[in-house]
Amino acid sequence: MSILLSAGFALMGAGIGAGIVAIGAGLGIGRIGGQAMEAIARQPEAAGKIQGAMLIIAALIEVVSLFAAVICLLIALNIAGIS
Repeated sequence: MSILLSAGFALMGAGIGAGIVAIGAGLGIGRIGGQAMEAIARQPEAAGKIQGAMLIIAALIEVVSLFAAVICLLIALNIAGIS
């Protein structure tokens, strides 16, 4: 019984972790987009540089969040005994 309860908590933790990762990535990319639009509104001549930096940073956030979500999925699969 204790092992099943521990496995259930581990699966629930992996699911919650993946959800937090998705929320964090969404908030981060939304903030980047908003700040970039404000910067472009203030200095339209720098739009190209701002957009390039924004896309690079957004891609890095996506990579980190995908990595974290995959780790959560692997933990869940390992606990469930599927791997």
